[in-house]
Amino acid sequence: MTVEDIRSAAQRIRPYVVRTPLVPALWAEPSRPLWIKPETLQPIGAFKVRGAFHAVGNLDESVRRRGVVAYSSGNHAQAVAYAARIHGIPAHIVMPEQTAPNKVEATRRHGARVVLCAAGQREQVAAELLARTGGALVPPFDHPDVIAGHGTIGLEIAEDLPTVDNVLVPVSGGGLAAGVGTAIKALCPTARVFGVEPELAADTAESLAAGHLVDWPVDRRDRTVADGLRAQPSALTFAHLQQVLDGVITVSEDEILSAVRELALHAHIVSEPSGAVGLAAYRRGALPPGRTVVVVSGGNIEPRLLAEVLAG
Repeated sequence: MTVEDIRSAAQRIRPYVVRTPLVPALWAEPSRPLWIKPETLQPIGAFKVRGAFHAVGNLDESVRRRGVVAYSSGNHAQAVAYAARIHGIPAHIVMPEQTAPNKVEATRRHGARVVLCAAGQREQVAAELLARTGGALVPPFDHPDVIAGHGTIGLEIAEDLPTVDNVLVPVSGGGLAAGVGTAIKALCPTARVFGVEPELAADTAESLAAGHLVDWPVDRRDRTVADGLRAQPSALTFAHLQQVLDGVITVSEDEILSAVRELALHAHIVSEPSGAVGLAAYRRGALPPGRTVVVVSGGNIEPRLLAEVLAG
């Protein structure tokens, strides 16, 4: 995938997504200037609309009219459901039983049929739905169209802050970091791109250190409060991550929740734990000096958890 693929994706999704701003973090340390990229402002509250609209929009019309199937712990589910509604096609979404209720209900509100499944069974149940419906699979990260759609975030960062030094991106399945990293490395070649993931789901950090994908069992990854970061990279996304990431920073559960609170109180941005890991990494102070952008990937936090975090 190239930056031209990402530019093409930007043209396709322009009518459906918000071009999110870079918000200066005036409360951050003056010696380490910080900007927030709030993908919480997207129509479904997360960056996933970018990849979903590009993938669905790129389907041949004869295929698209049969509908789409997706599997997701939440934000991709909502994004595909929303894209399907806009295109007037059916959507069947497979979600784990432990998915936050607010994300399940939000997906249903877009008109999708939600099928709940046991942990680790998403792909299998989705394959069964594909066989029954004849629809097209829109995976959460393992597809060039999805990666290119997410890469449009990197285009916007490069346009708004061409002198950026560091970009911090959450890592789970790797589609977001792969796309953003590809765009940044092409347009801001001196910038560094760092993936960020929870210590309790640090499979990407271990895989990059080993030079090959390392499997973490589902129950091990599911320990983290950052429910959107419990997936593992595919062969496709991992190959991209090896090329575009300058490193992976891991953060603790306490650091993640502290970052959720900081974003709410200082940036007035509601972030889910998965979206706040970049700020947690910035706070850890493990970055080289320079102008830093944190991608806040989503804001679909469970209300009860948000109340607990804000209560301190």
